[in-house]
Amino acid sequence: MTDISVIESQVWQWLDKAVIGLNLCPFAKKPRANNQIKLVISQADNNNDLTNELLTELDFLTNTPAEQTDTTVIVIPQFLTDFSDYLHMLDVADMLIDQMGYRGTFQLASFHPNYQFDGTEADDAENLTNTAPYPILHLIREDSMEKVLSKYPDPESIPVNNIKTVESLTEKEMGEIYGFKSSCKL
Repeated sequence: MTDISVIESQVWQWLDKAVIGLNLCPFAKKPRANNQIKLVISQADNNNDLTNELLTELDFLTNTPAEQTDTTVIVIPQFLTDFSDYLHMLDVADMLIDQMGYRGTFQLASFHPNYQFDGTEADDAENLTNTAPYPILHLIREDSMEKVLSKYPDPESIPVNNIKTVESLTEKEMGEIYGFKSSCKL
């Protein structure tokens, strides 16, 4: 059994230092400041339990105003440590969104300690843009995303800017932000 408070602290620290601190998601600062991010520490250790938790959180967001809870971050500390298993579950979660009629209402963002974009090497710095201390499924409201994207100049540049940002980190900065990650090339 894992200590939930330690996991929560690690995830909030990652959100504050990497996602918000490096501005990897220019839209995360406001919901964090307004306490509109629901952090769920999953107890799942199999696909069925995780699928049920995902359905619970989709239902919660459907029945909760965005002003109260804009987004849910599901942290999976006991399961999906293998990145290929995680990618399989990500596909299942995406299909679930379709099957339950949530396409166009919610989208998924994905984070993992061993995140690796297709066509990259495992230790390429650009993978840090989606690297987190634990496997994470992030449920995002499409309406909220559309609102912020309409006000953001050149949203297509975000991934390129993120790669430049993580590639510009010094070894010390990388250690301070991504201390849970064993290695990455600078």
